[in-house]
Amino acid sequence: MIFHKCDRTEELKVIAAEIRRQVILSLAEAGSGHLGGSLDLADIFAVLWFHTLQHDPHNPHWEERDRLILSIGHVAPVLYASLALSGYFPVEELATLRKLGSRLQGHPGKDHGLPGLEASTGSLGQGLSLSVGLALGAKISHKECKTFCILGDGELQEGSVWEAAMSAAHHQLGNLVAVVDRNGVQIDGTTSHVMKLEPLADKWKAFGWQVVECDGHDHQALMEALCPAREPHQQPKVIIARTVMGKGVASIEGDYRWHGRAPSKEEAEKFLEELQHVSQ
Repeated sequence: MIFHKCDRTEELKVIAAEIRRQVILSLAEAGSGHLGGSLDLADIFAVLWFHTLQHDPHNPHWEERDRLILSIGHVAPVLYASLALSGYFPVEELATLRKLGSRLQGHPGKDHGLPGLEASTGSLGQGLSLSVGLALGAKISHKECKTFCILGDGELQEGSVWEAAMSAAHHQLGNLVAVVDRNGVQIDGTTSHVMKLEPLADKWKAFGWQVVECDGHDHQALMEALCPAREPHQQPKVIIARTVMGKGVASIEGDYRWHGRAPSKEEAEKFLEELQHVSQ
């Protein structure tokens, strides 16, 4: 099943549900991995890959393509599912997640030869710096492409993120868009308990960024938030997307204990039933 670009929220809802289904199946087969964040990012990835990003699965190295950097590399399953459903590689390959010799490792690895990957990621706090470099290079080369960086909210506790944020504003990178997965939890509990982030929007504004806040599960809101980023602008843009960890599987929604867990085969069957109920 290969999905193509669309502008209708009804179609994006179907795509997001299929991304979630593939995430659950691949993690259950792997027996390890990060389920919660992969599920809550499905709506954002559906909008990015099937509406917003300029890309060509038949020509992964197209010079004018938009670049997407998954700074929170541990949620690689949602990226892999999106790439497969876009047509970059066979959907059946998702079953090889985290297997020896697979191109789909626990964190995205560019040296594994998977088409559609821009960089190896997963060391938290480094993805935005990499994105700044890509965006600056595109600006210097007068390319029209955009760079999108997906950040976790817990990841914002890394100081290097804010060095990169300062650099992006200094270089007036209007071709850079960061998306913060604001689910409010991380591996050890809530972000408010581990390290408070608020006032988050004000922090980004103070660093010279445009700030948009939206519901990270509302496809229409996401389309509107992401698309204006194509307009010429001198400021980088951040979208703080409010999400629910484990979205789509009600029995685990908001539970930080599912940050780094994979479902058993039995749990996966139950989760798929819950997902199907929500999708109807």
